[in-house]
Amino acid sequence: MRDFRNRSVLITGASSGIGAAMAEEFASRGAALIITGRNEARLEEVKERCIAAGACRVQTAVLDMTSEASIDAFASALQEIPDCLVLNAGISQRSEALETDESVVRKVMETNFFGPVRLTMALADKIKAAEFMNIAVTTSISGLFGFPLRSAYCASKHALFGWYESLQTENSNIRVTFLIPGRINTPISLSALHGDGKAHGQMDPGQQNGMPAEKCARIAVNAIARGRRRKLIGGVELIMAYLKKWAPGIFWMLAGRVSSK
Repeated sequence: MRDFRNRSVLITGASSGIGAAMAEEFASRGAALIITGRNEARLEEVKERCIAAGACRVQTAVLDMTSEASIDAFASALQEIPDCLVLNAGISQRSEALETDESVVRKVMETNFFGPVRLTMALADKIKAAEFMNIAVTTSISGLFGFPLRSAYCASKHALFGWYESLQTENSNIRVTFLIPGRINTPISLSALHGDGKAHGQMDPGQQNGMPAEKCARIAVNAIARGRRRKLIGGVELIMAYLKKWAPGIFWMLAGRVSSK
């Protein structure tokens, strides 16, 4: 298992949810953190918790993953080569495919796919110069199959597998770990977008009753440390991933009946 003590870990989307919990988990293992997000006040709160948890140092940076200018400025200002890059920032959706405006589809794709890809490309020289680098990509169980009211979200998460698996095959100094959470207790449903672009603004029961973010983070960081290529994280909902692979007939019988809330 890789030791992250005194090693630099860069985490996007670290101001809340899984990203914040992973920051604290890495902190408890003595890592040096660079945490990013769009909310500066919340980042500072996470920073204080990480320092208390044992991080050897913590830097914060406001970073908008939908803005090319923000990503490029951040990458240019980054002085060190991270030992681990955790691409976690994301946004979800709550609308039927044919009732979702194209602008919403594009916003979800910009946040969940083009943002992390642009950041990775902006750090290309640093990545190539690294002797070894972990890249962890937070996808979703929804990235393994289609799911009601999540068309754009599913598409963005599917795309991450294709791009980062290709990156892995081309670079022997990179180990990509796909983190594949199911229902985790985070506020992601609050900011999820309806078809008209308005925020969902409520906690869905599936999120509220999901695995605690702290437990998810512990499993995720262990998977990264062990060099796992894929790690499913969640509860009973993960059975759908196994059904899709081993019993597709049963999967398709159930797919449209699974609660999207």
